Amino acid sequence: MNAITLLKNDHKAVEQLFKRFEKAGPRAVKTKQDIVERIVRELSIHAAIEEMVLYPAIREAAENGDIDKMVLESLEEHHIVKWVLWELERMSPDDERFDAKVTVLIENVRHHVAEEETELFPQVNQVYGRAQLADLGEAMENLKKTAPTHPHPRSPDEPPGNLVAGAGAALVDRALDVGRKLVRRAS
Repeated sequence: MNAITLLKNDHKAVEQLFKRFEKAGPRAVKTKQDIVERIVRELSIHAAIEEMVLYPAIREAAENGDIDKMVLESLEEHHIVKWVLWELERMSPDDERFDAKVTVLIENVRHHVAEEETELFPQVNQVYGRAQLADLGEAMENLKKTAPTHPHPRSPDEPPGNLVAGAGAALVDRALDVGRKLVRRAS
């Protein structure tokens, strides 16, 4: 799959989760918690594949300083989102600030997505041909299977540090995910 198509599909999936959260009523605490857990997972994987595959490839191939600036801004936006996700994972959905924090997350992600889709992706399409975008898409699709599923805001977000830290974080995350599923089934 084309890298841009893959990322836009991720954006749509997360937007659907955002809309579900926004439609959930004030008493839908369990529903909101479930939705936020899915948002955390989806955004953690999405950020990891962009940081491990797309952004380094763009920076290496692009001779355009504007693209480099966009990637650096995107990395900073990811950093902020990861901190908010990290905080949300540690909050109870009935905390008085939970909904407000999710609202801020949604606003930040929507801003990031709009910039990527209107500014960065058109430039990426100019730098890469169809075959290269397909190769990047395949690499990102494969990485999704082993990417971290939780935010790690203190971890490096650029190679080579993010490749090493990401592999370790993914193993820990997936073990925690299995443990959490077992605990939920037992309760």
